[in-house]
Amino acid sequence: MASNESASPDRASWSGKWAFILAGAASAVGLGNMWRFPYLAAKFGGGTFLLTYLVLVATFGLSLLLLETALGRHTRQSVIGAFSHFGKKYIWIGILAAVVPFIITPYYCIIGGWVTKYMVAYITNGPAALADGGTFFTGFISSNVESYVWMLIFMALVFFVVALGVQGGIEKANRIMMPALIVMAVAIAIFTMTMPGALDGVAYYLVPDFSKFSPDLVINALGQMFYSLSLAMGIMVTYGSYMRRKDSLPNSVANIAGFDFGVSFLAGLMIVPAAYVAMGSAEAVAAKAGPSLMFITLPEVFNSMSPTIGTIIGFVFFLLVLFAALTSAISLTEAMVSIVADGTGLSRRLSLIICMVFIVVVGIIVNAGYNVFSAVQPLGEGSTILDFFDFISNSVLMPIVAILTCIFVGWIVKPKVLVDEVKESSEFKAEKAWVVMVKYIAPLLVALILISNILPYFVGA
Repeated sequence: MASNESASPDRASWSGKWAFILAGAASAVGLGNMWRFPYLAAKFGGGTFLLTYLVLVATFGLSLLLLETALGRHTRQSVIGAFSHFGKKYIWIGILAAVVPFIITPYYCIIGGWVTKYMVAYITNGPAALADGGTFFTGFISSNVESYVWMLIFMALVFFVVALGVQGGIEKANRIMMPALIVMAVAIAIFTMTMPGALDGVAYYLVPDFSKFSPDLVINALGQMFYSLSLAMGIMVTYGSYMRRKDSLPNSVANIAGFDFGVSFLAGLMIVPAAYVAMGSAEAVAAKAGPSLMFITLPEVFNSMSPTIGTIIGFVFFLLVLFAALTSAISLTEAMVSIVADGTGLSRRLSLIICMVFIVVVGIIVNAGYNVFSAVQPLGEGSTILDFFDFISNSVLMPIVAILTCIFVGWIVKPKVLVDEVKESSEFKAEKAWVVMVKYIAPLLVALILISNILPYFVGA
């Protein structure tokens, strides 16, 4: 797996262009696609949100994806090494970026455990047991033993894949899970659209209602796109460092963005019409977000079907979500392993062991926020340790890292460094637009995301 293009003789590399594209797409496709995108689409006028989101992905999203990937390929390092490559005085930016996956991965694995439990529960318990208004879900996550067991099962799956290496593990897993995910999503979407009354939900989802267009819609679309594409997590820098120099950067990141949008679109097509039928209106769907949509509302939708159909659809749906969660968790863990290995000079195996111990220990502490440490409510009444970790990583650190990265490339080392990197393997027709985006537009847009995230905590909204 050695590469003569790598900074170190034993650095991993992708076997080809599509290996990188599938890995990047697998990283981008995660739980946010499944539970947050459909909710936002329902809330902000369906097709209007879709169009806005697509425009932002094709401009803002692609620009930052290209920036991070090119930075990784140019330096052949994970995120800390990528910044220190240009001088030790910049290492603090890399350290700040490196903190993100170390915060996200443990709690992401907890939610992955919830998904795994529900997938199995559709076979062992049946759809009726899960459709009880949230009692099943609350009882499970607050359990002193069971919730930890399923978290550890999910973690074991992630560690197994990462332990097999970049080509032997991550590539092979993505080649199975990503096509399977797409096939299952298409199948469920088709089934959903055949439900009585579902076409009204499909029409709401696809037909733009421009009266719903607002600054709030744009801000929410910006935020969803930013988090969905795995930006500012150190992942794309790491994955870019494994790229072959002959592979086109613009083409590769465009394919990744296309995959991510496609899965988000399919998620909405699966969930919005089905929930529309069960709940009667888009407003009712829009009232449910995050875990409540995934683990409380959708089981009620599946239970409204015949027992056999509900069991099959529920199982397949949560298997699909499990694949989405696994691919993202694998990417986050790989970023952590690469950061530790590059920063310490330790072997990949030892770096993985260190990361495994960290993820398990921190995961246990965070999961205890639903039972043993339930009295700890860091963000106010009703909040959990997981909510706090999510807020610090997603709402604060990631936007700050993205702003600093844009300033660093746009104004300190200058865009030409990465422009030349892109041109090594392909034409760069959008060079001028990309430079303007990185230097001027992207920092402002990310600053807008940051302000919208933290302002409610200061004004009490």
